[in-house]
Amino acid sequence: MSKGQSGLGKSTLVNTLFKSQVSRKASSWNREEKIPKTVEIKAIGHVIEEGGVKMKLTVIDTPGFGDQINNENCWEPIEKYINEQYEKFLKEEVNIARKKRIPDTRVHCCLYFISPTGHSLRPLDLEFMKHLSKVVNIIPVIAKADTMTLEEKSEFKQRVRKELEVNGIEFYPQKEFDEDLEDKTENDKIRQESMPFAVVGSDKEYQVNGKRVLGRKTPWGIIEVENLNHCEFALLRDFVIRTHLQDLKEVTHNIHYETYRAKRLNDNGGLPPGEGLLGTVLPPVPATPCPTAE
Repeated sequence: MSKGQSGLGKSTLVNTLFKSQVSRKASSWNREEKIPKTVEIKAIGHVIEEGGVKMKLTVIDTPGFGDQINNENCWEPIEKYINEQYEKFLKEEVNIARKKRIPDTRVHCCLYFISPTGHSLRPLDLEFMKHLSKVVNIIPVIAKADTMTLEEKSEFKQRVRKELEVNGIEFYPQKEFDEDLEDKTENDKIRQESMPFAVVGSDKEYQVNGKRVLGRKTPWGIIEVENLNHCEFALLRDFVIRTHLQDLKEVTHNIHYETYRAKRLNDNGGLPPGEGLLGTVLPPVPATPCPTAE
């Protein structure tokens, strides 16, 4: 899932991340079309191949997020969508004759795109991450990082980390989920140095030193997307697709989904007689005769 205001290059970055057109860029708006009044949710499924291994991927975009004059509670449709996927999984899980492999449409990761202002996070950024970090793994990303100098980028990253800490916002990888000392050491380095990833996305190739590279052309030269001296795109790609892919899925299942499941089952305790989980009608249970005393 990718989130953030329009114009931050979300679709371009996602396409660059998976080296495929997995996210559709928004078409240009014309004056005859109405600007959406609510946040839309669009899910696009793809199969990508990484190192000979095929992986089914669903990219979820939300056109209209943060683009209204009044953005109060604009995260609610997104939170509702995430919980609906947990509900679908739960319904399949409690079926008596459930499938061997339950279709998993749960959201395992949310890339939240931060505008490269160099100043501070917007109130909307803080409110969104505060609410959504409770139900999904949030990975903050500074978009279009090539608009900042190296010093501005470093200072902005520190400022964002500080604001998230002050506001009690937990981003992935969460501290309390580190399993051992090795995990803690590795994740502490990511939390204190890499987060939020400052990235540049591009689906255009240019010739640099005899090699074709993805990049952005400026009057001062080519900004290479996969060059760590230019941006942290390569770190984000390895983090999401390679080193932490399985852990993202495990945290989603063991923490976020289990939290939803426990609350849902507790809430279900007040159902009227004759109804089971999620409102399904259960067959009557035959009475067991009491044994007679001898």
